[in-house]
Amino acid sequence: MSRIEVTEKIVSTKVSKGLKWEDVAKKVGKSKEWTTALCLGQMTATPEQAKVLGKIFGLSSEEQKWLQVVPYKGSLPTSVPTDPLIYRFYELISVYGTTFKELIHEEFGDGIMSAIDFKMDMKREADPNGDRVKIVMSGKFLPYKQY
Repeated sequence: MSRIEVTEKIVSTKVSKGLKWEDVAKKVGKSKEWTTALCLGQMTATPEQAKVLGKIFGLSSEEQKWLQVVPYKGSLPTSVPTDPLIYRFYELISVYGTTFKELIHEEFGDGIMSAIDFKMDMKREADPNGDRVKIVMSGKFLPYKQY
């Protein structure tokens, strides 16, 4: 048994049961964005969260323990993503990354936006020209220290 196998079981069960990540998140008590990342192997569950997910997805106690192991984060199969949707985010950073960096430094100074102290919200936004994907990301600013 491995974390990857647990993730595959979760996704398979989600599909076979017709579950929505938002409904799973409500039972876990966290946002749909964080809960989805957890279920896809990018976050670490508490024992209580693992138990809830165990009930939803029919996970054994051993499989629930895998949800509590700190994962190897950022594990895409290739350095340049090949999935079209994920590639668009890669493209977005390639095109606008320097703009994000310049504007963040101008506003906050020399530092980074945390991906640890981080929030994300994804919503569908109605538009007469075709619905839009609205993603709001919020990360704590961490200034570089002088020493």
